Amino acid sequence: MPKGTRVISSVSHGVSSWTKTAKVSAILPDGNPKVFFLKCATGQGSRALAQGEFRSASAINAVVPGLVPKAAGWGEYTNGKSRMYFFLGDFCDMDFSSAPEPVHLASRIAELHQKGLSPNGMFGFPVPTVLGKLERTVVWEKSWAKCFTHHLRDVIKYDNEANGFWPEYDTACKQLIDVVVPRLLGALQSDGREVRPTLIHGDLWERNIGTDKQTGETILFDPGCIYAHNEMEFGTWRCSWAFYLNSPIYTRLYQCYVEPSEPAAEWDDRNRLYSIHPYLNDSAGHPGSQSRQLAYNDMLYLCDKYGPLESLEKYDPEKDVSMTGAYVPFVMKQLE
Repeated sequence: MPKGTRVISSVSHGVSSWTKTAKVSAILPDGNPKVFFLKCATGQGSRALAQGEFRSASAINAVVPGLVPKAAGWGEYTNGKSRMYFFLGDFCDMDFSSAPEPVHLASRIAELHQKGLSPNGMFGFPVPTVLGKLERTVVWEKSWAKCFTHHLRDVIKYDNEANGFWPEYDTACKQLIDVVVPRLLGALQSDGREVRPTLIHGDLWERNIGTDKQTGETILFDPGCIYAHNEMEFGTWRCSWAFYLNSPIYTRLYQCYVEPSEPAAEWDDRNRLYSIHPYLNDSAGHPGSQSRQLAYNDMLYLCDKYGPLESLEKYDPEKDVSMTGAYVPFVMKQLE
């Protein structure tokens, strides 16, 4: 906050499984009132969460002003023996009772992807960012297949630590990394094809999208950005907890602004691959959930198509939510 700001009140606001959040009312040095949003965290990934969200929100607002609430700052403090990290931004009073208008949402996301160009032409991000409690590996790469492999290895390790050893799953993970990813994502940058590293929100699902009650504008929040293949943005739209973003209208409208990467015929398979990352992140954050089994089934589909292995089980279409339309509500519990 600006030096001389006077805090009037701070009340708990919102629901988060990994952080404590609050609405902070203050009087600025010039006498004007101001409301901030405060997020505090400790433990695994907390520094990366605070710094990463500040850098992410700042990067998004630099290219599409107002798409996310403006970041004010981040830092650290001690609470007894605990080291705490915080993110501070503008408070936005949002409505979540209805789905965002598809044309407006698609055009805003497309604008972010078209304008948010990597500063060095490579895939990555200047600082670590966080999804839930998972801290992304930050390694700048020219190859998108190599960059995505870092993220995939991270989330597989995170999931194994939470849910334990599963031999068949480990075999599928190895085949996915060794064979499927180089083939499916390597094709984006072979035979004269190119893919441009672009700024993505990084955690774009329904609970991170709202409507500004004052302006009616669609607002995104809680970003964990990377410069990536733009299609990675939509992996979570395929997942079992998606309840309106899984409607084809959102993707089709987006593709009116940004066409699928070539080979375009493999768009759906890339989307399936990208959905495995949020599934495994959810599995690690909520041990025992069905997300691990759903991710495993998607691995089997991709391995069978791009890297068959006799020792692997067979893909089961009855466990594929993109086929069955099954919906599993995402349960969030406030951090105590």
